[in-house]
Amino acid sequence: MPQFEVDGATLTYDDEGPHDDAGVPLVFVHGWTANRHRWDHQLTHFAQRRRVIRLDLRGHGESSGAGVRTVAALAEDVLALLDHLKVDRFVVVGHSMGGMIAQTIALSHPERVERMVLVNSIGRMAFSRGRGLLMAVSTLVPFKLFVATNIQRAFAPGYPREEIRAYVQASASLPQEVVMTLYGAMRAFDVLDRVGEIHTPTLLVHGYHDIQLPVSQMLRMAKDYPDAVIRILDAGHELPVEKPAELTEALDRFV
Repeated sequence: MPQFEVDGATLTYDDEGPHDDAGVPLVFVHGWTANRHRWDHQLTHFAQRRRVIRLDLRGHGESSGAGVRTVAALAEDVLALLDHLKVDRFVVVGHSMGGMIAQTIALSHPERVERMVLVNSIGRMAFSRGRGLLMAVSTLVPFKLFVATNIQRAFAPGYPREEIRAYVQASASLPQEVVMTLYGAMRAFDVLDRVGEIHTPTLLVHGYHDIQLPVSQMLRMAKDYPDAVIRILDAGHELPVEKPAELTEALDRFV
């Protein structure tokens, strides 16, 4: 379980698979309140023949650290780790907030990103006035209730309740400062008007039943991508664990 120190944080990561000329490394970035184990299925599959890197973002999983208030700052953490590992060019796969991080990297360092995969992610969080008010009010409820409400609604109907409870418990165990600060960072994230600048071949994979970041918002972004492939799967917002095999197959075909 290697670790890397960066700007007051200790990042825990995995670096597996062949380190030779087997192909450009795959870099997996998880979403808000999650951890690197969201990618267990993909790591097992791809590390058999390619180098695979995944990390716990600061304040998440087994990584320490706080104080990051923007998606761009999280992107700098990811790039610092890749520099440490001497990885210059890579394929980045990001889920939800991780997809926001991936887009930030693709815009700031296009020469380093060979391909990009955005899983249940968007370029701007845009909601009706009523939904926006509801989101603002939700931050005023007790922390554990706020987390439970957000995590429970991330899964499509029919997903096992006991597994959802485990994800809720894991998310609620994170430092409140990290959870709430990055919730604000996601709401402030906005590259929608710049996605046309991203000429990196991109796969947009989304869950049809996603009510956290609705598929309509992804399609609003997708129309401006110069070179994008779209896949819609029968799942909610948590595609990596709801439909792991289907997601892996979509990634395999693309990369």
